[in-house]
Amino acid sequence: MINLYGIKNCETMKKAFAWLDEHGLAYTFHDYKKAGIDAATLRSWAEKTDWKGLVNTRGTTWRKLPLEEQTLDTLDQAVALMIARPSVIRRPIVATADGGLIVGLDLARFETLLTGPRE
Repeated sequence: MINLYGIKNCETMKKAFAWLDEHGLAYTFHDYKKAGIDAATLRSWAEKTDWKGLVNTRGTTWRKLPLEEQTLDTLDQAVALMIARPSVIRRPIVATADGGLIVGLDLARFETLLTGPRE
């Protein structure tokens, strides 16, 4: 089972959708701009990767934030920001049933994690 998280109309997400479709991989999609995202999910991702990598500091939403909102020193601050402004979460996020996690459009990791041999 592949769970794909992001924002439907994002150009990077369109590339992720296309890659998964081209490889015939079934997935569920969670649009966190429409459906939101909960703190438990964000914290579980942060346990598997650096929480700072979950925040998209290159996007328009980030650049428009006041400086005080851009100052993230703790996971708690980052989680609060990502819940309040889901557009700052990097896209895509791919989570697999066996605990795999890919943050960002990394097609080499997609290939390895999603189409490689499974135990």
